[in-house]
Amino acid sequence: MPFRNGPRPHCAAPSRGIRPCVSLTQIQSFVAVAEERHVGRAARRLHLTQPPISRHILSLEEELGTQLFERTSRGMQLLPTGEAFLEHARRILAEVEAAGIAVRMSNSRSPAARSSIRDGRNRR
Repeated sequence: MPFRNGPRPHCAAPSRGIRPCVSLTQIQSFVAVAEERHVGRAARRLHLTQPPISRHILSLEEELGTQLFERTSRGMQLLPTGEAFLEHARRILAEVEAAGIAVRMSNSRSPAARSSIRDGRNRR
């Protein structure tokens, strides 16, 4: 499988070299495919079509510089690299969810936030 030469330019960290630029969408797609072991089922689970899921997986593999799945006629099988990444990916998604909950809870407890909501200043 051919890979691009390094990540996108905006992902470079000059003081530490080049780092992968992985999005939450790529991680969500990866976890869904890893758990479903099939791109079609993962797409249904995420309410997407198959092509974007396949693109997310391919771009994730390109960013990481390694193949995460073995493609078979029956679906997708995690490779050892994919197994290693899956553990981290699940933790990342759990931490993002926890951060969102913490922010919402903090916002609901804040007197300033409550008064701005009552005054209509916090409406979208």
